[in-house]
Amino acid sequence: MNWNVYLSGEIHTDWRQRIETSCAALNLPVEFMSAVTDHEASDAAGDLLGKEENGFWRDHKSAKVNAIRTKTLIDNCDVAVIRFGDKYKQWNAAFDAGYCAANDTPYITLHDEDIVHPLKEVDASAMAWATTPEQVVEILKYVVSKK
Repeated sequence: MNWNVYLSGEIHTDWRQRIETSCAALNLPVEFMSAVTDHEASDAAGDLLGKEENGFWRDHKSAKVNAIRTKTLIDNCDVAVIRFGDKYKQWNAAFDAGYCAANDTPYITLHDEDIVHPLKEVDASAMAWATTPEQVVEILKYVVSKK
């Protein structure tokens, strides 16, 4: 069986690449999916439907266009990895975690120990909490290859 793994959250570090490279080196039967990680392209997704002068409506349209991809990929994943970084607030990641929890989709949170408290509800619904991409790889290795 090939596992579909959805990677959600922080876009300013190499955590996705580290997980993907390590899993490929181990020949794990996983395929990775993600939201659009180009910040400017994601913010402009609604512009495909016509430019908006008002920032609220631009963001509203872009969120809906982006949700087509996000909702479809999460609905079709076997497990999600949701990364919270320390530099920016990842409200979209928190939303993805809530969506996973509501739909009974297993997810792993990935974040540093210093933000455990603000993420306590998110972590409470997670199947695991990791602090490094390497721990995520070990979890994936275990769940996809143990018989």
